[in-house]
Order: sequence, then C-alpha cells, then structure tokens
Amino acid sequence: MAEHVAEHAAYPVGLRLSGRRVVVLGAGQVAQRRLPALIAAGADVLLISPSATPSVEAMADTGEISWERRRYRAGDLTGAWYALISTDDPEANAAASQEAEDHRVWCVRSDDAEAATAWTPATGHSEGVTVAVLTGRDPRRSAAVRDAIVEGLRDGTLAAPHHRSRATGVALVGGGPGDPDLITVRGRRLLAEADVVIADRLGPRDLLAELPPHVEIIDAAKIPYGRFMAQEAINHALIEHAKAGKAVVRLKGGDPFVFGRGMEEAQALAEAGIPCTVVPGISSTISVPGAAGIPVTHRGVAHEFTVVSGHVAPDDARSLVDWPALAKLRGTLVVLMGVENSGAIAAKLIEHGRPADTPAAVIQEGTTAAQRRVDATLATLGETVRAEGVRPPAVIVVGDVVAVASPTRK
Repeated sequence: MAEHVAEHAAYPVGLRLSGRRVVVLGAGQVAQRRLPALIAAGADVLLISPSATPSVEAMADTGEISWERRRYRAGDLTGAWYALISTDDPEANAAASQEAEDHRVWCVRSDDAEAATAWTPATGHSEGVTVAVLTGRDPRRSAAVRDAIVEGLRDGTLAAPHHRSRATGVALVGGGPGDPDLITVRGRRLLAEADVVIADRLGPRDLLAELPPHVEIIDAAKIPYGRFMAQEAINHALIEHAKAGKAVVRLKGGDPFVFGRGMEEAQALAEAGIPCTVVPGISSTISVPGAAGIPVTHRGVAHEFTVVSGHVAPDDARSLVDWPALAKLRGTLVVLMGVENSGAIAAKLIEHGRPADTPAAVIQEGTTAAQRRVDATLATLGETVRAEGVRPPAVIVVGDVVAVASPTRK
C-alpha cells in the first residue's frame, strides 16, 4: 500500500541578498518582472541568456546586472545563493534545476513550480513594509490578497502602527477640498498612525470619525488662546504634543501652503527642533471648479489661471493683491475666501478694464454632498452672492472658462 504523504506548506522567509550572487537564466517577461526586485535588494545578479527584452537589456547597459549572452551550461550556479530559471528550453531548465538541488541553491522555476525548491510570492511595498503572499497554486489569488493588503496600508483603512520604534513629530497634511476620498494616500495613512490630530474646520471631517478611540482630536478653532493669538496657540499645541512623544497630524483643508498658513507652522516647529513632514493636498483652487464642471484652463479659451485671496477687500491698505494688474489679464481668476468681498472685487476688476459681462461662478462647499454652483457675470456677482445666500467656504471663478459647459448664467 502506497504511503500517503501530506503536502506541506511553503516556509516563508525573507532573503537578504545584498552583495550575494543570484543567477537568472532567461531574459524574457518573467525575468523582466523579477529583476527589479532583485536589483532593489542589492543582489549581485548574473543574467545568462542569448537574448533579452529591451527592458532587461537596458538594465544590463546601465550596469545594474551582469549579462552573459549565451545559453546555460553546467557550473553556472557555482557560488550562487539563489537562482531564477525562466528559459524556454525545458532540458536546460531541468539540468539547471538539478544543479541547484545538488549545490543546495534555492531555485525558482517559472515552467514547473513543483520541481522548484522555492516559490516567488506576490509582493508589494508600503512605507517600509514588504507584503508577501503565497496561496500555493493560485497566483491570481495571491496577487488579489497582496493588492488588498497594500491598498489598506496605503489608504489607512488597514492600521499597522509602529510599536518598536516610531519617529515622533508633526505631519502637516493637506486634507483636500472636502470630500474625504480626495485626501492623498499618504495623508490618510499618517492619520491612521496619529496619536493626536489637530484639525481645521475646513478639513475633511468625515475622516475623523474613522480614527481609533485612543486618538485625541483637537478642533483648532476651539484651542484656548490664553496669552496666545490664534495661530500662536495652534503652533504651541503642535509643539507641546510632539515634545510629549506623540505622533501629531495637523489636518488642514486643501493644501497646507495655499493660504493655509502651513509655512508658519513649519517654521515654528523648526525653531522648536520638531521634525516636520509636509504632505501636499489637492487644492480647492483647481479641484472645486473642476468638480463643478469648470476647467481653469481650456484650449483656445484660457492659457493661464491666477489664484488670489479675497479675504481682504481691494481698497484695504493691508491688501497685497495688485487688482489693477489682474484686471488686465485675459485668463481665469480664482478667488478664495472672497464671498464677503465679492461685490467689491468685481467692481475693482471692472473699474480697471475687465469686461462687465465676463462670466463668473461661485461654488459653495465644493466636492461635498452640499456642493452648489451659482452662476453670474462680473457685473452681477456681488448681488447674486447676496441674493442666493452664498456662504463660505466658497470658490469664485471669473473668466470665459465658466461658460465652456455652464448652464444659463444669471
């Protein structure tokens, strides 16, 4: 009676191949997929093949691998720690596989996994983590599981916090225009790893509900000022929590450096010796008009767009905007924080030459479920904003691009 031998699972292990000889036989599509990871691991790669794909040939031309343009012959695996056999010659594959077995060299075979002594897992990487998945004879399932894990690590839905050592400090994260799906992958991951989150009112609030219970969430608008001014109070809170050894995320709307005072916070952290990471965000200057169907540039319509802050009225001595110069431009003008001063801004532009019938639009709470678009002309902008009850946050767009695909203007 034949003895039944149970099939054993593969033993997973991470090979440290830096400076160690790896022999690759064959330079087709399999080698093209596997070589970059071997190069990244620092392996001393010897490729043996009469020909190669253009991508593999480029690796040899740049010195990333050594290439001997010939077929396999006995003895090629001498001194190797690992071998990848992927030629289109079954006899050569079998002979090389036997040589690997005789010399105890771990060997992967693309043509016959059962004859191999090692299997290549489906691998992926995310911020210092290598994910490797083996599901036996089902490589597509391995890839699907790998993809799900890597995506979860990248977007923060799969939390994998550091426990042995974690660099503390502050991350200035641009949360995007409002839709929680529009935060960057890196921003979402840092949120998932945070101990403290100091959030702006205009940040993507829905993301805060996903954070674990232990995360301290601080509303930046409600930080007690005491002897500090508002921004100074925020800077102080960032520094104090970071000095306490906590991972701090400063969650800001849009991009931290687009009218977000992000540089002030970065400078305060630098002066305090606190490490700071800046994570750019999708700016509302482009994304909000786009979400409302307005391109800030369009072929034959606008070859430029200018972004300005409208929180200070044009005639205010504190204004740094050259409104007369802006009025002479032919492109698109995007105004942030300009709802209250919309009428004065429009009047100043008309005064200095921008046609009164120039199309304009105001998009309130862009990219969120509450988004609405109100159209006007430059002449009617201020009155339309008042009549429609438009309130911040809102983005004003002035220029012919508003009419590219707009409804009938008011």
